[in-house]
Formats: sequence, structure tokens, C-alpha cells
Amino acid sequence: MKKILLSLLLLVAIGASAREKRDDSKYLKGAVPEVNGIVTFTKSFSVPGKTEAELRKAMREFIEELVDESIPAPGNYARMMEDENSDDITARVCEWMIFKKKAFNLDRTRFRYQIKASIDGQRITLTITNITYYYNEDMETMNGEIYKAETWISDKEALNKAQTKLYPKSDKFRRKTVDRAEEIFNDAIEIFEEKEEVPVKPVRKNVIED
Repeated sequence: MKKILLSLLLLVAIGASAREKRDDSKYLKGAVPEVNGIVTFTKSFSVPGKTEAELRKAMREFIEELVDESIPAPGNYARMMEDENSDDITARVCEWMIFKKKAFNLDRTRFRYQIKASIDGQRITLTITNITYYYNEDMETMNGEIYKAETWISDKEALNKAQTKLYPKSDKFRRKTVDRAEEIFNDAIEIFEEKEEVPVKPVRKNVIED
């Protein structure tokens, strides 16, 4: 019995040590920006050599793909949002945000957000805002808890007073959201990056051709 207790205490100590060693500096003050009190992630970049029409087409295809890959959500959340008075490309998106995926232990939330692409000449500005989470739903996708980013992952709600640590209640949401916004922006930039093709020499038995 004593051996079992010692083993359990050791596992708890190891888990606590792992949490202490986590580097959360990336997710502390300022990691979740706000505009007029609304959590808003923004990324701007320029693509020389492309016309505005080409950029608009590429961004529409990129955002349409996000919508197409969206999961079903209460209220049919995912859709393109057309505005005849604006040239911006806007959509609502819903996707799974996975916190933990193991046998008999799936911890996830529906991550819902609005994404907008504004094109001005050769400059693209992407914004991700109106973020909510639908968490702890049942098998029928009902009775879940809805969290708004402003009251869940903002600096005010997610950081301690010294702004040196994340609160355990929402830390996983904040980390994953910051990472996902960064991933979306990087994916958009990569559309326009030119990849250098490395020539592969044909290989034959015991011979490599020049």
C-alpha cells in the first residue's frame, strides 16, 4: 500500500514540476490584443508583384476553404458573409479546438470566430474577431457552455494581477487561441511564398547520375 501511495505522490510531483517548467511567456500580457474592448487578432502583409484582383481571389479561396472545413454548429454558424457595400471578404467559421485527445479522454471545444480579409493595393490585412467557445456539450450537441473571448481569455480575465501567470480555468483556451490565430495568418502568407524546388538526382543501383 505504501508503495502505491509513494508512486501516486511521485506522479503528482512530476505533473506539478512539468506545469512549473512550462514556458508561458508567449501567452502573457498583450498576447490577446483588443480593439475597443473586443478581442481582435490582426496581421498585415504585402505581396509585391500581385494585382489587387489576384490577392482578392486568393484570399476568397483561402477563407472559403476555412468555411468548407467547418464543423456543423448550433445555428449553422459557418458561412460567407457578403456585403454589397464593402470589398472586404468576411466569413464566420467553426472548428474543433482540441485540448487533449487520448483513449476515453477527449477534451475539446467548438472554436467559433469571424475572419475578414481587407485588400488595399498589394497589402492584405487579416482580422480574427467575434470569438466564442462552445464547451462541454453533450452527445446531442446540447447543454454546452458558451464563453466569449472578452470574458474568458482577455488579459483582464486570464492573467493574475501581476500578469505573470495564466489562470487555470481558461489557460488552455488562451494558449490554443493564440496559436491558432498565428497558424491561420501563417497559412495565408504561405499562399504567396515561392518555394524553391531542389532538383533530385535520379538514383540507380550503385550509381548516382550527375
